Amino acid sequence: AQQPGTPLSDQEYHHFFKFLRITIQASTACHLRELYGCKNSLVQRLDKYENHGVIPPGPICSELPGNPFFRNFCTFSLYRCITKQYFLKV
Repeated sequence: AQQPGTPLSDQEYHHFFKFLRITIQASTACHLRELYGCKNSLVQRLDKYENHGVIPPGPICSELPGNPFFRNFCTFSLYRCITKQYFLKV
C-alpha cells in the first residue's frame, strides 16, 4: 500500500485515467441523450453499439431493487444517466 499523500504509481495512473476517460464518455453520451432524445440517430447508434447492433425492445428487466423493469431501453438509459450509474447492466 502506498503512503497517504504520495503520487500514484505508473500503473495506478493508467488505471485512474482509463476509468476517467470511460466515465467522461458515458457522461457525454448521457448529455447527448438528454439534449436530443432517444430518437436521435447518433443516440440510436450509441445504443446499438452498446447492445451488439440491436436496441433491445421493452420491457427491460434489471436486477435493481425497487426498479425491476423499464418500459424500454431508452427509459433504462435515462435512469442510468440521471443516477450516474453509467455501467449498470440489465
